Amino acid sequence: MPKTDCSRSLSLLIRAETEAALSFHKNFPQYTETPLISLSNLAAFLGIKSIYIKDESFRFGLNAFKVLGSSYAIANYIAEQSGHKLAELDFRMPLSPEIKEKTGDITFYTATDGNHGRGVAWAANILKQKSIVLMPKGSSPNRLNIIQNEGAEAYITELNYDDTVRLAVKKASEDPNGVVIQDTAWAGYEEIPGRIMQGYSTLVCEAHAQLKCAGIERPTHVFIQAGVGSFAGTVIGIFKNQFPDNPPITVVIEASAADNLYNSCVLGELVVKKGDLLTIMAGLSCGEGNIISWEILKNHADFFVSAPDRVAAKGMRLLSAPFTGDERVISGESGAVSSGLLYALLKDNEYRDFADALGLNSDSVVLLFSTEGDTDPDMYRSIVWDGKY
Repeated sequence: MPKTDCSRSLSLLIRAETEAALSFHKNFPQYTETPLISLSNLAAFLGIKSIYIKDESFRFGLNAFKVLGSSYAIANYIAEQSGHKLAELDFRMPLSPEIKEKTGDITFYTATDGNHGRGVAWAANILKQKSIVLMPKGSSPNRLNIIQNEGAEAYITELNYDDTVRLAVKKASEDPNGVVIQDTAWAGYEEIPGRIMQGYSTLVCEAHAQLKCAGIERPTHVFIQAGVGSFAGTVIGIFKNQFPDNPPITVVIEASAADNLYNSCVLGELVVKKGDLLTIMAGLSCGEGNIISWEILKNHADFFVSAPDRVAAKGMRLLSAPFTGDERVISGESGAVSSGLLYALLKDNEYRDFADALGLNSDSVVLLFSTEGDTDPDMYRSIVWDGKY
């Protein structure tokens, strides 16, 4: 695939920007660094040196990482509308009447498969603003109820994810107080998605610092799941900025039903995958990529993988029933696909050539991200307890 200049996208993730996002998140009373868990016995079983997994089920009590992006984007928008710098506002307290008067009433609109919408609802509620959250058909009623409990007006549409995004944009455009908070980007809509990617950087910077505390300067391999690609672009962009000459080998994983980035890699340009995009990996059920993150992915991602649902289900079961001595990780469908893939590559002879191409061996230190916990408890039990998929 031909490489292009992606310096603008990478500049969003330089150290000064990621440190600003981390500093912002540390201001929330709910902030605590989520754990980086060593699965040393699983690593030994698979024949590699180390596996570390960042467990985002502890994030702000919301069971997923997405709130990092939405809170940072919403706070930046409020700061800009009030004529202040973000660092001048104290988000630990209710915003002052002066700030509220300057910003007026704002309604934040978004489309979501669950975790992003909950993050938008939570952040809007904390900042005393409204949110309207639209979900694609087939979304979990459990996830809908959770979002509504965060104070949002939310409902499930009869559209797929990407068309639900379009509907959210339309509704926001018809509302004089409406603002779209979406984690994908398209021509003319790039500033807020860029802020969301910067917000995601907090967990990556935490993970890198935690690895250093464990005596590891950099992982040899990073496996990252992708929906629109915002999080994957953030992870790869940060490691590329920090290790420009020797970044880790990166693997971007999508659900087979929604593998537009994989197909984009094959074709050499960003393409759209249409249809219902039905997969248990609800957070990855996206057919259109983020144009900002795609610039990073097409230039710096090493491998793209299209993974069937059974890979995610396997990962969930592996993490829920670990080897003695390894810590249990409760990981949802989108969160566990990287673990399932790593296991398949190293234990299924069908994929041995792929594992060799990745350079996975006894010296490998692999970083994974469990981006969500059991955000749909009924689905989690059906897979982990009952063996579905």
